[in-house]
Amino acid sequence: MLTVSSIAHVAIRVKDIDRTLDFYVNKLGFSEMMRLDREGRLWLVYLRITDDQYLEIFPEGEGDKAAEREAVGYNHVCLAVPDIQKTVAELDALGIERIRPTIKAADNNWQTWIEDPDGHRIELMQMADDSLQFEAIKRLKAQAK
Repeated sequence: MLTVSSIAHVAIRVKDIDRTLDFYVNKLGFSEMMRLDREGRLWLVYLRITDDQYLEIFPEGEGDKAAEREAVGYNHVCLAVPDIQKTVAELDALGIERIRPTIKAADNNWQTWIEDPDGHRIELMQMADDSLQFEAIKRLKAQAK
């Protein structure tokens, strides 16, 4: 069995790198870590989510918007937040429109949704102590003993 410790990064392709960096850096507060060039042109930008999780952004995407929800491929990225109501207030203060309302979802976690400028869907989730994920983690840890 392959041993995996975490998801290290999610990569997206965007149409306008400046617009994208304004959204992720200036609005969501991610830090730009580094840029890599290839053949004298910007190839990718790394943004820090945590010390070991990153968003990798490739510029010069084709088309106007990310694939729709039901298309095969990337669907969304979920960012954990400590307090969904505080997150919603921060989004509202930044003028970031939510594409889905704040709800307690089927897994018992609180969530709301936004899109970046290219239409990449972002779920913002507060994990609840009674969530299905939390219960599953407890069960898996007990089985491992």
